[in-house]
Formats: sequence, C-alpha cells, structure tokens
Amino acid sequence: MIYLKNILAGFGLICLSGLFIFAVQKAPSDDTVGSEKKLVNDYNVYAIQIPEKLDFAGEEMPLSDPDVYERMDRELLVNTYWQSNGLLMFKRAQKYFPIIEPILKKNGIPDDFKYLAVIESGLSNAVSPAGARGVWQIMPATAKENGLEVNDNVDERYHLAKSTEIACKYLLKSKQSLGSWTLAAAAYNAGNAGISNRLKEQNVGEYYDLLLGEETGRYMFRIVALKEILKNPKSYGFNFNKSDLYSSIPTYEVKVENDVTDFTAFAQLYGINYKILKIHNPWLREDHLTNKSKKQYIIDIPEKGYYSKP
Repeated sequence: MIYLKNILAGFGLICLSGLFIFAVQKAPSDDTVGSEKKLVNDYNVYAIQIPEKLDFAGEEMPLSDPDVYERMDRELLVNTYWQSNGLLMFKRAQKYFPIIEPILKKNGIPDDFKYLAVIESGLSNAVSPAGARGVWQIMPATAKENGLEVNDNVDERYHLAKSTEIACKYLLKSKQSLGSWTLAAAAYNAGNAGISNRLKEQNVGEYYDLLLGEETGRYMFRIVALKEILKNPKSYGFNFNKSDLYSSIPTYEVKVENDVTDFTAFAQLYGINYKILKIHNPWLREDHLTNKSKKQYIIDIPEKGYYSKP
C-alpha cells in the first residue's frame, strides 16, 4: 500500500510538472498562429440538410412532426460526422450486401432491411453482452428454434447466408403480427411482444408515435440515416473510388460428412492456412469438427490465387 502511494505521488508530480512546463512555454509566433488559423479555416462542419421525404420500406417518415424531424437530424449528424465508421460501412457493404440482398428478395423482405444489419452489427460478426451473435445479432434460442446449430463446436449464427434466412423468418412473422415493416424492424430490437405492448399501453398505432427507451427509440432513425448516407455518399461528404471498397473472394464448396480432427491439416490440403479457413467459415468455432450425427456440412474454400500459400 505504501509503495502504491509513492507511485501515485510520483505520478502526481509528473503531471504537475507537465502542466508547469506547458504554462511557461513561449507564446507561439505570428507565423504559427497564422498556420493554425489556416488549418481551422480549412475544416468546416456544416448542418445537415434533411431531405424533404424519407422512408423505410416504402413507409414514409413523418418529418412534419418536430420531434421526428429533430431525431432524424441527430442521426444524420452523428453518422455523417463519424467519418471513419461511415467509410467502413461503405467498404463492408460492397462485400456483404450481394450476399444479403438476394436472400431478402427471395423471402419477400424489402431491400431496406439490409440497413438493419448495418446498425445491428456494423456488418461484422459482433458479439453482444446479451449473447447475440453474428451480422444479424441472433440470440441462441431464436437460432435453435429456427433450425440453426449452436454449440461450442459449430455456431451457424456466424454463417451469413443461413442467419439472413432466419432474420427473414422473424421479420415476416413480425410484419404479419404488427402490420407494418417499420414496426417489424423495431420489433427486431425490442421483440414482438415488447412493441405490441407499448402500442396498446400508449393507445397508438405507429412507431413514430411511441415513447420508447433510448435504444429502440433511436432504432428506426439510425436505420434510415444509414440508408440515406449509404445511398448518397457524396451528398454527405464521403469520397472514395470503387477500388477502395472491399470485395468478396470467390469460393467453392467442399462437403464434409464425417468429423475433422485437425482443421490446420484440412486447410493445407486445399492450399490455404487455418486463418483463411476460419475467415471464410466463421461458424466453425473450434479447430476440429465433432460430427457425431454425420450430417453434411458445406465448407467454403477460396479459389486459388487470392492468398499466398500457407
């Protein structure tokens, strides 16, 4: 304890010394001040011009409502000026939207729901404190109820195509239950019962009339903001070339019906290493496959020429 106090005391002296040194530094010259002024003048922050009409899945956002207008303004500002995150979304969208879009279309889900995946996970295999996993942030119970395998060895919530199918099933049920795509999207965050109960308690029929908690209350505004920015990058100050974006790597399928004792050796059979195997098959959670049921798994292997040899 005494040793700790001495460390803290020493640290305090260093901090005070730093402050003193900063205080007695020579005042900047006129040239330096001029340079700083130029840097400041070269960087400008502008208010965002909100479009006259915004919608989600063809359902118009009531921007004439002052509360709705201000909340939409907030999300456009936050996501426009969080430039690094915005650029990452453009880069990842180029890679993952081509997988998500045809699955949404096949299931009769509006294309706008791909932006729900953007705000759920940033198009990454995120892990939530509550236990949700993958791009679509699916909980274990929901995954299992809909036929996905979830255990320590295999977790198909990390399989983008399969998890997109499960998200579609959930959204279709929500739309049927709640009556609108906007409410169905909100229910993806708060649950069907949660949204239904709030509608009854507050005696309203629309998402934008509900008083909700912070997360669900921002949910639709965040989705629409990302949709607007990703569809109109230059309008929001994002500049890039197509070559700056990420692209998917072509793969071919390898069917496996038995257990695999060593995925490092398995990967090398196909001219790749274990890391590359896991990048293309994140649903494989361990370095081996315990296939007691002898079911058929399909493992994606990248075509030759995209990675260096292991």
